[in-house]
Amino acid sequence: MVMSGRVSAYFLSDAHLGARCLADARETERRLVRFLDSIKGDATHIFLLGDILDYWFEYKDVVPKGHVRLFGKLAELADSGVHIEWLAGNHDIWLFGYFREELGIETYDGSRIVTLVGKKFFLNHGDTVGWRKPSFRFIQSFFRNKICQKLFSGIHPRWTVPFALWWSRKNRESDSEPTFDADKNSLVKFSKEYLAEHPDMDYFIFGHLHVMAKTTVEAAGADAEVVILGEWLKLCSYAHFDGKLLNLRCFEG
Repeated sequence: MVMSGRVSAYFLSDAHLGARCLADARETERRLVRFLDSIKGDATHIFLLGDILDYWFEYKDVVPKGHVRLFGKLAELADSGVHIEWLAGNHDIWLFGYFREELGIETYDGSRIVTLVGKKFFLNHGDTVGWRKPSFRFIQSFFRNKICQKLFSGIHPRWTVPFALWWSRKNRESDSEPTFDADKNSLVKFSKEYLAEHPDMDYFIFGHLHVMAKTTVEAAGADAEVVILGEWLKLCSYAHFDGKLLNLRCFEG
């Protein structure tokens, strides 16, 4: 996608709406909706970089309950002409068509390269690039397998939804407090290696790590900024590109 003219692009990830760790899930959703309301007169693009929902699986004729405030606001923005893209994360992998058909949101699984007013962006949730544990890579391939998805869809949601949310909470409880070290971070290393092969890249934007970070990588005589978006469980963080500069911010509304 190549866009020219006035650009005001917003990037966010990792709201994990519906997660059982949320003290007030309804208020978390309302806060995200308030943020979207606050930018509706300015935004030309919104990029959701995965794990906006803690779990999502679309069946052929039905979708899970909940998140209607968020979906309604996204549909309103899309109807008003805002270009919205949703990149799947490792929690909301199964985006099969509902968002595109009902809400007007383009959905993608994997990486996206987007050009905005001459600046090139590499977008990815952060779970499918860089170094990953072999067990994590196996689970990812299992979840994306078409046969496994078909079999999973045959199990009644009364069993699959509680199990998925329990799994998510169990994994979160076992995770250590997120930290960021640019010299050791696998996404920074990936960005540097990618830049060496594609020196025209200006920005790399990721979610997944639940930390806010911004650093610069250099390779092949070029440099690019690497941005880790943070999360909406506590930080309510996002990035904004005004056509010239990309800045990390936190929403306090």
